[in-house]
Amino acid sequence: MSWGDLFERAAAVDADVAAVRAALDDRRASQPAPAADAVDDPVTEPRDPSPARVVADADVLAADLLVDGDARNALDGVRAHSWVALVASGPLLDDAEAVVAALADDGLAADWRARVEQLCDPVVHPAGDHPALASAYRGGAMHVLTVGDLGSAGANAAIRGRVETSVKSPRAFAAVFDPGSLYAAVEGGEYPGPDRDPRA
Repeated sequence: MSWGDLFERAAAVDADVAAVRAALDDRRASQPAPAADAVDDPVTEPRDPSPARVVADADVLAADLLVDGDARNALDGVRAHSWVALVASGPLLDDAEAVVAALADDGLAADWRARVEQLCDPVVHPAGDHPALASAYRGGAMHVLTVGDLGSAGANAAIRGRVETSVKSPRAFAAVFDPGSLYAAVEGGEYPGPDRDPRA
């Protein structure tokens, strides 16, 4: 199923960013503390930071599908360029899938999960870590997109003390995302333009 098909199905859902964020807060507040051995797969060794690696917290992933607007504008830049990676752990995608199921239905959530897993560069982090921040740390993502409190100035400074990343709203990321200069920095050479259809 294509992104365009998913967006068309999701257009019938009556949700806004506030509803998405509230559903994510409820989801995370209700999750029991994981057992120490909850992750069976080996934890990903932290990768070298790259400005072409991006993490979208579950609120942005769900808003991209259900709300359109800033979240979709931001992630369209990722989807349109094969050399820009969307990094995500299983727990991060679990949270987003649960939000979509809560605000829409299980079928749309399952189809979204199947499609996003084809796009994502997966990482594994220790159980109990914050899914977005841990994904950024393990995956070398220098951008974390969220509409939640991670974007506050104090949180941003604290995060940068441990992880070479910055937290931005989807709107702020879309405003500064410059694929031409980014391509020259990470790939070298002249920017060839988008090489993927963000609706495919």
